[in-house]
Amino acid sequence: MSTSHPREERTLVLVKPDGVKRGLIGEIIHRLEQRNLKIIALKMIWATKPEMDKHYPKDEAWITRLGEKTKKTYDKYGYDLKGELGSTDLFEIGKMVRSWLVDFMVSGPVVKMVVQGVHAVDMVRKISGQTMPSLAEMGTIRGDYSVDSAAAANKEKRAVHNIVHASETPEEAKHEIDNWFTPEEIHAYKRMEEDIQF
Repeated sequence: MSTSHPREERTLVLVKPDGVKRGLIGEIIHRLEQRNLKIIALKMIWATKPEMDKHYPKDEAWITRLGEKTKKTYDKYGYDLKGELGSTDLFEIGKMVRSWLVDFMVSGPVVKMVVQGVHAVDMVRKISGQTMPSLAEMGTIRGDYSVDSAAAANKEKRAVHNIVHASETPEEAKHEIDNWFTPEEIHAYKRMEEDIQF
């Protein structure tokens, strides 16, 4: 996503069903705003399967990467990939994991928001912590509020419960923002400290 200034960079954040059900919406927004990031669009929805299917990439490389991550987890802990998941084909396993993600994301309400600020994509990912909560640093959202792991999720054939989704790249952020919000739902305004914070 090309912007005229780093402070105009935008990213998408979803508070996932586990974050909503645990009452962490306010805490997540607080942590973002505390870092001088600006919420410029915000809405609670109960996503449908078609909406979530559109959210997650369908390209073979992305799906295979999910399979590769799953295989690494099984290798690390000495679990039987074929015995538990019925396949060693990384693309097939990735499709399985993707379907778990979709099922999880439609299991309850989510809060979707567009966040803007200096290097918003990287800043929000830093605040969120590593994708795997069991590896996330304390002081991050996932490190403080989730102890889930890929190993536990795979054993239970479900998505990892990791509180939030945050776009991985500016290009991904643009795609996701366009997917979840219309231009009219995104608001430009100035926070009081913007004139003095830089």
